[in-house]
Amino acid sequence: MQTIISVSNLKKSFKSHEVLKGVSFDVKTGGIFALLGSNGAGKTTTINILATLTKADGGEASIAGFNCFKQKNKVKNVISLTGQYATLDGLLTGRENLILMGKLKKIRNPKAKADELLQKFDLVEAGEKLANTYSGGMKRRLDIAMSLIGDPKVIFLDEPTTGLDPQNRLAMWKLVREMQSTGTTIFLTTQYLEEAEALANYIAILHNGKIAAEGTAEELKSLFPSEKVKITVSDDPKIMEKLNQAGIVPISIEQERPSLEEVFFATIGHEGEQ
Repeated sequence: MQTIISVSNLKKSFKSHEVLKGVSFDVKTGGIFALLGSNGAGKTTTINILATLTKADGGEASIAGFNCFKQKNKVKNVISLTGQYATLDGLLTGRENLILMGKLKKIRNPKAKADELLQKFDLVEAGEKLANTYSGGMKRRLDIAMSLIGDPKVIFLDEPTTGLDPQNRLAMWKLVREMQSTGTTIFLTTQYLEEAEALANYIAILHNGKIAAEGTAEELKSLFPSEKVKITVSDDPKIMEKLNQAGIVPISIEQERPSLEEVFFATIGHEGEQ
């Protein structure tokens, strides 16, 4: 697959606090890329720089061949950003929010596009209700529906399931997979490690201002030796006692790979970001 996002030696400080110290990674076209890191690691800062909302202090970044620093308008035309909190006009209906976004994006027939997205995101009935009456899950679905207007090549999802209950989180996962299945590239940040493992084709761990590890979930797990050995026996004895007795042969012994959570903490250390 071709590279659609390229980041090299990205740096950013806020006063005396150096957040990004030389971040580099690539994102392949049509995949789901997850950027993991503790709170304060710089995940949102990275997204905001790529989305042209924050100015970098150094480094290079491009999206779909456009320079994020020198061709901001062209970058904005190929991306969409959904943050941790829905950015809706609560005094407009769901349908009106979508139509307004369509007009701002200058698409053809924004009303038809609004109806299409309400259907896709299971919001047809809610479409005529004010957005400030929506539940958290409904607001998040509408927010992501708005992000699809204009058919962006890259969608940035910054903590898209924060605050959602398990049922709505699973529904959001389904929507993310559906968006990716159409060829859209998804750039995801999340605090839920199981979310990254369930969704992402490729994962990067941001720590101390740099990418500490990256790869598929399985590749990351292979970087660390397993500390677990699983032994299966035919009954339920005191395992250590029985293994010391002659004639007791385990049915199987297998080494378990570490979980993504174990890999994450092995990478960043249990102290996390300060």
